[in-house]
Amino acid sequence: MGVRSTAKAIIIDNDKVLLNKCFDKNNGHYYSLPGGGQDKYESIYDAVIRECKEETGYNVIPERFCGICEEICDNEETREFYSQYAHKLYHIYICKLANSEIDKPTSIDDMQEESQWINIEELNNIRILPIALGENIYNMIKGNLVLDLGSTHIPYNHG
Repeated sequence: MGVRSTAKAIIIDNDKVLLNKCFDKNNGHYYSLPGGGQDKYESIYDAVIRECKEETGYNVIPERFCGICEEICDNEETREFYSQYAHKLYHIYICKLANSEIDKPTSIDDMQEESQWINIEELNNIRILPIALGENIYNMIKGNLVLDLGSTHIPYNHG
């Protein structure tokens, strides 16, 4: 399997961001952006809309592309048994809610516990993975530049 193209959303509403609260045995508790893998022949724009609906129940509108980052998992077990998740390229979009309606999520990640609205001003006080995203999310929201968050090797995969 090659590089997994993923669409991720920074969903903003009323000075809050919707994040997935996650837990796994290797990474402990952390937050991640809603979103996931791009399907074959699906645009990255359509992927972010579909993935947000599946994971959170919200319909979103991508407003602007704001960043890209790459993660390569060095764990041999992940590479062997979950090769589609061992090398990911994150395409990150600032999104808004299309409406206030929410449906029951239809496809959440195994490590996802729930989705939570977090105040933008609190983002620097919580643990967000990937680390490069957590260190830059506030600037991605407040700035108008597209950020290249670089490439990181990680010991264990996360949501």
